[in-house]
Amino acid sequence: VLAFVAYLAASTFMALPKTDGSVQIAGISAPITITRDERGVPWIEARSAADAYLALGYVHAQDRLFQMEMMRRAGQGRLSEILGPLGVGSDKIMRTLGVYRLSPESVSKLEPEARAVLEAYAAGVNAYITTASLPLEFKLLFFKPDPWVVADSLVWQKLMGLQLSSNWPEELSRAALTAKLGPARAAALFPDVAATSPVTVASLSFDTITQLRAAMLSVVQPTLASNEWAVSGSRTVTGAPLLANDPHLGFQSPNLWYLAGLSYPGVTLTGATSPGVPYHLFGHNGSLAWGITTTHGDTQDLFVEMPTADNASYQTPGGPAPFVTRQEIIAVRFGQPLSITVRTTRHGPVISDILPLSDLVGLGPPQKVVALATSLLVPDDDTNNAIFDMVRATTVEQFGEATRRFHAPQQNLMVADTKGSIGYFAAGRVPVRKSKTCDGLLPVDGATGTCDWMGWAAFESLPQSISPPSGVLINANNKIVPDDYPVLIAKEWPEGYRAQRIEETLAGRSGLT
Repeated sequence: VLAFVAYLAASTFMALPKTDGSVQIAGISAPITITRDERGVPWIEARSAADAYLALGYVHAQDRLFQMEMMRRAGQGRLSEILGPLGVGSDKIMRTLGVYRLSPESVSKLEPEARAVLEAYAAGVNAYITTASLPLEFKLLFFKPDPWVVADSLVWQKLMGLQLSSNWPEELSRAALTAKLGPARAAALFPDVAATSPVTVASLSFDTITQLRAAMLSVVQPTLASNEWAVSGSRTVTGAPLLANDPHLGFQSPNLWYLAGLSYPGVTLTGATSPGVPYHLFGHNGSLAWGITTTHGDTQDLFVEMPTADNASYQTPGGPAPFVTRQEIIAVRFGQPLSITVRTTRHGPVISDILPLSDLVGLGPPQKVVALATSLLVPDDDTNNAIFDMVRATTVEQFGEATRRFHAPQQNLMVADTKGSIGYFAAGRVPVRKSKTCDGLLPVDGATGTCDWMGWAAFESLPQSISPPSGVLINANNKIVPDDYPVLIAKEWPEGYRAQRIEETLAGRSGLT
């Protein structure tokens, strides 16, 4: 016992980040300096972009390698390989959604500069993996991490998008109450749901809906709350704009964010990164500062599909269409491999297949299924290129132009530059539904095509503002457009008391510092 305790203590000590002296690693073109302040926040100074991002990958791995490993395994649907049966539920959902399957295509869409940054970052992570003592968690679980690849960094966007999207759980909540109480009584609890509207979910039982919601939320739990505001120079002591951002997501340890400074010729970035990702997701670059809150745009819909008698196809407006199927093998530590069949419809993956058939009660043969449509799972996502360009913009206008390529999840992006401008852009893909009667509040019938997505709202039609006359921009996840706005962003919004409090605090004030 004493020998084992001594081994654990020595392993823990050896895995602590090296914060003084020097290390020799392959792949850098010139010496890199990494200094840490009294809180441990690193500042990286390099002579090229490749060296700077290699160093960032190295310090991320020094401090958070196990967190990074769990993040990518969650996205890959490979937690069961190290956690055994405890990881099966998460893996089934991630394999069904196909989150990681989209990463290789996203890699192929990267612009050369953005790809070079991600490749350098991966090289830094791998330099740590191959030269340093692994953190204690790896030794306790008796496994070694695979080499880091670019696709591992890109999966973070999808995982965060799932965490920042809450449309589908709300749809299932309304559906469950509608199935239990009927549309008229449910409308008393959800006034936005008309008692006279068609009830697609009437044939889905309360038990089925609640079981599906619980199973999904056990893995994909939305966490939504943030604040941001910007004021023009007319309200500040310095005469320059001021921007504040508080992206307060759920508590976790270690923290989701990782503060870091990074500089190389022509570029200086300071702010928050996330372990596994080389981008500064909010911060400033010397010419421009930016922040992010969640828009709550309705970019997810649930479609109830009617399979044919043989369960090989499902009904569409043009007749039966075959499910697109694939087999996924989930390796389970201390257990037998699990084989699952993933079915996809024209709307998206069939998420109800994560439930055992015995749980699909009250549907009657053939079993109806529920498919998820979401902007997060559209293959041609260009968000990573957008972020690369956004953080290198030097003016509000350049930043706004870069957000054209920001696809998912929809976010409120607020920005201020040293030239005196402030700006706001509700960037992201917003679906245009076939009928104006489709409001995204309840699951809809997939066979009729009435609520199919016809495309995306034009970028120019999305809410945006540059240097408004009031000199103030505010968002705290509150409603961003009036009810008569020509584009349906969402039918429901969080309460606006936080935004109201910010507005009251800033009203009429000048001399801000």
